[in-house]
Amino acid sequence: MTHHRGSNGEPVDRRHALECMIWAGTGVLWTVSGGVPVSLGLLGEAKAAEAPSAGFTFLQISDSHIGFDKAANPHAVDTLKEAIGKVQALPEKPSFLIHTGDITHLSTASQFDTAAQIIGGAGFDVHYVPGEHDIIDENNGRAYLERYGAGARGAGWYSFDQNGVHFVGLVNVVNLKAGGLGNLGADQLAWLADDLKAVSASTPVVVFAHIPLWAIYPEWGWGTDDAAQALALLKRFGSVTVLNGHIHQIMQKVEGNVTFHTALSTAFPQPAPGTAPSPGPMTVPPGQLRNLLGITNVAVERGREELAIIDSTLAGS
Repeated sequence: MTHHRGSNGEPVDRRHALECMIWAGTGVLWTVSGGVPVSLGLLGEAKAAEAPSAGFTFLQISDSHIGFDKAANPHAVDTLKEAIGKVQALPEKPSFLIHTGDITHLSTASQFDTAAQIIGGAGFDVHYVPGEHDIIDENNGRAYLERYGAGARGAGWYSFDQNGVHFVGLVNVVNLKAGGLGNLGADQLAWLADDLKAVSASTPVVVFAHIPLWAIYPEWGWGTDDAAQALALLKRFGSVTVLNGHIHQIMQKVEGNVTFHTALSTAFPQPAPGTAPSPGPMTVPPGQLRNLLGITNVAVERGREELAIIDSTLAGS
């Protein structure tokens, strides 16, 4: 088990560390028109209305941390409800949702139930991958797999196709490496190589996982130790979009054929990499909180490989 130090220098185990960390939810609406992802902000109803009629949209929700109730945001349930409400109000309804992990805060049955009630209440199909907070039940992730693992392999990885786009849900929160770095593992990488064999290079690929697949700030565990092996398997594809949560802030990078994007939180922000002693919730005055939370809309259009990404805050600015 990885051990960390608390604010007073005391050692804390993984569960305690997770209890002390405040995380939030992310809602990102994605549009896919003929293959290229384009984000559509949860609050960007006008932009959503511009979604290409020939394509389809999907929504990303992440880091909802149902069960978290500490000072930085004792109302994480309500902010998730708000985000879902915005999705339901969009004039262009998404075809499905993806949740990029940390559905719950402590993997309890009641937390999973509440999340299912809120997210499932939106009436959309939802594709999940777990965050590290979702696999800390006494059976090390069985609670997650019993609810969301049908048809998945290993710790919950899988793929599916929608309107000519190949979606791959990866799990990088099992056997975290030093400092909390994500890890895919040999079995999952072997599965990925086999999964992609039948996919043509011209097929747009969307990969989603909890921890970023690019090294944003390894000192805080904001990266995936063996991501390079996964990305090597994706090199032959003309358009690859990688969606992550975990860091509760928007960061984007385009590297070759791959666009990496991390989403905003809907509950509270985390500090920018390296600007605080450690990652975790960044408490701000209540009046500022919603200006620092929000969602990202991304549009994907056939013939356009670059992403058009529009980020919106919960305050609407």
